[in-house]
Amino acid sequence: MITALDHIAIAVVSIEEARTFYENLGLSVAGIEEVEHEGVRVAMIPCGGSRIELLEPLSEDSPVARFLERRGPGIHHLCLKSDDIDADDCSLREDGVELLREQPGPGAEGATVQFVHPRSAGGVLVELSEPAGSRS
Repeated sequence: MITALDHIAIAVVSIEEARTFYENLGLSVAGIEEVEHEGVRVAMIPCGGSRIELLEPLSEDSPVARFLERRGPGIHHLCLKSDDIDADDCSLREDGVELLREQPGPGAEGATVQFVHPRSAGGVLVELSEPAGSRS
């Protein structure tokens, strides 16, 4: 079941350049990590009960690099927190929703994630994320 908005992800050319805007607003980067299998460097910025995620491509052929080429910097996806990603994945499949992975897999911060194709979500790429340590 979906329990909260986890984060809004923004594709950026450079985390170091983009973070300045958020820091000028009084926000702070809580952590930066590379998620090599996704081809991104990720910065998480807590904001109230949610977060802003800055996505920087690790290579010119990564999905985020292609996104930046087509659309430029901006909102890439929104992420919803799940307390049971396997059940959510199953329910969405039963409803005919187009998912991007065969099954939920690893994401940033050790979370387990699944992505919903924008065709099935009103034109928005949606990530479902179950935080690390909450899987049974």
